[in-house]
Amino acid sequence: MRLSRWRHPLHSHRVRPYRVGAEAIEGVAPMHRVAGVAELGGRYNPAMSPASPEADSLRVGYVLSRFPKLTETFILYEILELQRQGVDVRIHAMVREREDAIHPEAQRLLPGVEYPKPGGLLRSQVEWLARRPIQYLSLWASAILDNLRSPRFLFRALATVPIGAYFASRMARTKVGHVHAHWATHSALAGLVAARLLEVPFSFTAHAHDIYVNRSMLRRKIASATFVVTISQYNRRLLEDLYPDLSARVVVVHCGVDLDELRPRIADDRRQGDRFNIVCVASLQEQKGHRVLIDAFSQLRDWGVRADLALIGDGPEASALRRQVTQLGLDQLVRFAGPLTRPQVLDELRRADLMVMASIPID
Repeated sequence: MRLSRWRHPLHSHRVRPYRVGAEAIEGVAPMHRVAGVAELGGRYNPAMSPASPEADSLRVGYVLSRFPKLTETFILYEILELQRQGVDVRIHAMVREREDAIHPEAQRLLPGVEYPKPGGLLRSQVEWLARRPIQYLSLWASAILDNLRSPRFLFRALATVPIGAYFASRMARTKVGHVHAHWATHSALAGLVAARLLEVPFSFTAHAHDIYVNRSMLRRKIASATFVVTISQYNRRLLEDLYPDLSARVVVVHCGVDLDELRPRIADDRRQGDRFNIVCVASLQEQKGHRVLIDAFSQLRDWGVRADLALIGDGPEASALRRQVTQLGLDQLVRFAGPLTRPQVLDELRRADLMVMASIPID
């Protein structure tokens, strides 16, 4: 069974060439609605459509909080699919993430990723204060006023605005015509700053905690965006309830899977007496519900079910989860596989009988 069909909003958008410091782009086609459908297929299938005639002229600056991030495969494969379809994606990451494992595809993208550099950060502040002083100072004012109630968010905003200006300087040199950010928090603010300074369209993708836990400047970001992508109808209804006057800007693009690489077994090839293999792929954080999963797995053991559990991922809960496994006498049945690359995860899933997620709400 194939997944549903749709077009990504970026493929409904025509971008005109522009010159920084000259006239603002005009005649931008609205991207707030999904136009047409396309089969989700090919090598990478996050949520994209076949290339449109406009794709060749579209150069998009992608603003991310961190790159490469092992757990953010949904962003990585969205970028790869857009590139495959002819969109020129330029990655700008606020932080260079350094992890023990890195996806091979992310490794290949690394040489082209822009990261903030101290000298460049200082030069970009001088540049935009000289070239667009009113616009840049108004962005600073918005970031400060909208975060006054939270010292933590205010501090981060004060660090983010200069990074956005730096990205604007870098994007100006590569003639980026659209800025898209992933996550509605600091990366969206950096993307908004860059887009405003460049006078190009801006959009972002909202996922989870960035609209449920941290709504810093969210109304302003949505109001400033040509379109806002979110990953579920549930999220879309939340944003529509929060900001009904801005609901027309919100579209849903589901996260997909590549059915050419990940297929269920055609037949059950397990033999009588074989152990049941269970796999959970998730960062070891409280909201992922590993403690609940381990408790449930211990009940299977008590009921006489012959099973093994593999926990793929790493995170702040690792030590507590290992203690829980030991206390329940599950050391021989639960395997902490650690952080794995996508090919390694696929191998684990192909050998599994069941993949399970136990996510829970947290305060």
